Amino acid sequence: MKASRLAAAGAVAASAVVVLSSPAFAHVSVQPEGAAAKGGYAVVDFKVPNERDNASTTKLEVNFPTAHPLSSVMPEPMAGWDIKITKSKLDKPIDNHGEQLTEAVTKVTWTATGKGIEPGYFEKFPVSVGALPEDADELVFKAIQTYSNKEVVRWIEEQQEGAEEPENPAPVLALSAAAEDGHAHGSTATAEATDDASEEASDAEAASSQSTVAADSSDTTARVLGVVGIVVGVVGVAYGVLAGRRRTDA
Repeated sequence: MKASRLAAAGAVAASAVVVLSSPAFAHVSVQPEGAAAKGGYAVVDFKVPNERDNASTTKLEVNFPTAHPLSSVMPEPMAGWDIKITKSKLDKPIDNHGEQLTEAVTKVTWTATGKGIEPGYFEKFPVSVGALPEDADELVFKAIQTYSNKEVVRWIEEQQEGAEEPENPAPVLALSAAAEDGHAHGSTATAEATDDASEEASDAEAASSQSTVAADSSDTTARVLGVVGIVVGVVGVAYGVLAGRRRTDA
């Protein structure tokens, strides 16, 4: 009886894990390659899984936020996909390095020229974006996924505070704090690697200096011993000559 209860409890727990994890995996999502720091530039990937067993994903439309328009949006070329960039006029111009922009990219559309994303697979759609806003903690991108059987799934529902996750949530990009130097192109790992390389170079230089000192010391010692040997030899010869003369005079 006790064993059967444990087995039943285990089955319920496993089912709960599947139920909780499956919807999260099926969502269209967006993640940065590295960090997406406020005020900087980043490459972000829109991850699109195929949720259907009998149809392929043949089209993806991603709408960019108009409340925080981005001055630079450049999708990466992808084999098997045609890419279309849509620009729209802005209600309020934005400053881009001293230049006033009156329009910005509001949508990027990928249309499959081949099989698209087949059942059981997912694909990433990379886009370089910037400059990221400094007055926001996240950006919401509303996406529309179209299948080969003409079915359309709209990933456009925004998460409300305190509410359960919506059935078709919109992809959300979380923004990290701006870099201390005001530039978001570097990384802590790069800085640490540079420091380590500098320390290694300093250690190598110190070791080289010690080796040189040791070599100089050894060379000086050898010279001193050589001179001492010569002096001892000369004294010995002189002593022998004097001793021979004394014997002859006697």
